[in-house]
Amino acid sequence: MDRLPPLNAIKAFEVAARTGSFTLAASELGVSSAAVSQQIRNLESWFGKQLFVRTGNRITLTDAGHAIYPQTARALGDIAAIGQRMLEGGLRTRLVVSVPFSLAELWLAPRLALLLDSFPHMAIDVRAEDDPIDLMRWNVDLRISYGDYHYPGLRMVRLVHDEVLPVCSPDFWRLHGNGDPALAGLHESQFIHTNWGPNYASHPTWTDWFAASGGSRAPDPSHGRRVGLSSLAIASARLGLGIALGQRVMAQADLDAGRLIAPSSLSVRLGHPYCAFMPAAKADRADVAALVDLLTKTAPATRGRVGAPH
Repeated sequence: MDRLPPLNAIKAFEVAARTGSFTLAASELGVSSAAVSQQIRNLESWFGKQLFVRTGNRITLTDAGHAIYPQTARALGDIAAIGQRMLEGGLRTRLVVSVPFSLAELWLAPRLALLLDSFPHMAIDVRAEDDPIDLMRWNVDLRISYGDYHYPGLRMVRLVHDEVLPVCSPDFWRLHGNGDPALAGLHESQFIHTNWGPNYASHPTWTDWFAASGGSRAPDPSHGRRVGLSSLAIASARLGLGIALGQRVMAQADLDAGRLIAPSSLSVRLGHPYCAFMPAAKADRADVAALVDLLTKTAPATRGRVGAPH
């Protein structure tokens, strides 16, 4: 067998490259930052190449680092999958799906119900969590992620490029809408705003929606209703608490059932698509492939008229 690079150093490199931080890598690996840094130096010495550019506490991959990262991530994923198969032995296969919090209830759960029509005895483990996660360490079969950039070493399938549009309950619109799809008469307190959190900057806001409609209105979130999940924005609108800029993939079932209405057809596209990521060793497994196929086929058609700013 050809000479192998130091495997502990390869693992330290993969985690540091994925997290973008020696400190975060050390936390995940359960060692000190100095230990991670030493492992990276050992690997750089072995390759004779610099793998990271270090600027203060920040690290970025060099060209050499980018060249080897996809293969190292894929190889570690394959090794983890082999180990899991050996540990599970003859136990029934369990499908482990990781998903952002907002998508879990309103989008993923109904589709898993459809999947169980074909696999009625399947064991399923759904984990709601934020990016990035370590699919290999936690034995995740499929990760649904916002954006196509979190997991460069894994197989990726684009699922849907979602959009947002105004949604509210029929009763709310009857009481407050005045039949005006431009929403000009709504008081600022009646707008529901979604706070996407500090890690996101590409989600459209009410200001973006009004700009797309040709207006200049900019509803102030401090005067309206603010929620921390896009699924909670949909639920709030369904309860008549205001009008939300709701994601279509989450709102479509309520729109079809009449629990929500869309006063305007104008929609604004999100900055990135939702994608499915899988370790290469698991991507062709029957249950994983079936879920990916189902997610792509049941994604609602989007009709975004403008792109969200980045």
